[in-house]
Parts: sequence; structure tokens; C-alpha cells
Amino acid sequence: MSEDKFLIPREKSWELLCEYTKNENLRRHMLVVEAALRTYASKYGGDLELWGTVGLLHDFDYEQNPDPSSHPQKGSEILKERGYPEEVRHAILTHAEYLGLPRQTPLEKALYACDELAGFIVAVALVMPNKKLAEVTVESVKNKLKKKEFARKVSREDIQRGGEELGVPLDEHIATVLGALQGIADKIGL
Repeated sequence: MSEDKFLIPREKSWELLCEYTKNENLRRHMLVVEAALRTYASKYGGDLELWGTVGLLHDFDYEQNPDPSSHPQKGSEILKERGYPEEVRHAILTHAEYLGLPRQTPLEKALYACDELAGFIVAVALVMPNKKLAEVTVESVKNKLKKKEFARKVSREDIQRGGEELGVPLDEHIATVLGALQGIADKIGL
């Protein structure tokens, strides 16, 4: 797959996401992970459309299948039925730590590394005076990471492990993801 161009149009993936996900916050989460993965695709020479699709669809089935016994496995089955390649489906499966699948490719590592961090950065933006990503800095993210009561459900261990697996220092990883999110701030209302 890596030598072929990814051919599924983004519009088709967006329609699939909207078919299964009605919650605007969850849609926004997938948009920010998509932006982060496109940024990392540029850094690692990956296919922008392929990496973006993985970010966009990684949680598309979560609203209907929130239990670890079905997410993202049900989503993977749906993607297979809709003609998405194994590379997309496997990358999405590896982001679920509880499945125990090893993350081997840069794409798989980037999805895992960006998922929790992107959501955390959005949470930081939402407590800023103007609720804007432009107000968020690497330091403000790091300060909030230290406060266990802030965004309690976000796994600090996953954020740390994700950057380590990707081989990127935490400050650089935060800056990369933050920059990606700031690039789509108007699109997501932040």
C-alpha cells in the first residue's frame, strides 16, 4: 500500500463519520487527530490522505460502540465492508491499547501518540480566557499535564508513551500537535 496512492476521497470518509457519529465534540476530536496525523505525515513522508483518513476515522464507531469489547473492532469490520484497506483498519485497531496489538509503523505510532494529546490540548484551550487554541502554549499544556484533576480521564501515561514510541521529545510533540490544531482552529470553533 505504501507505494500506491490512497484513493478513497476524504468526502466519503467524512460521510461515513457523520453517519455513525452525531456528537459534535466527538466529531471535533476526530478532526483534530486528523490534522495532527496530516502534520506527522508531512514530517515522515507519509501519504497525507491515508494518514488523515486514519485520524479522521479512528473513533467513528465509538458513539455506537463505546465498550472495549466492540470498539474499534466493529468499526474495523464496517471499514472492511466499505472498502478501506488493511493498513487503515490495522492502524485504527492499534490505537486501542487494550487490544494489545503492537504498533510498528510510523502511522500506527503517530495515531497512538496524537489521540490523547490532541484531546488534551483541546481541553486546555477550553479553559483559556477566550477559549482559543491561539492562547495555548507548550508550557500551558505541560502545566495542565501536571494537574491530575484537570481532564482527569486523559491518560498522562498514554501521552508520555506515545511520544516515546514515536521517538519525539515531549516538548516537540506537544508543539507539533498544537501547531496542527491551531491550523484548523477556525474549522473547529477554537
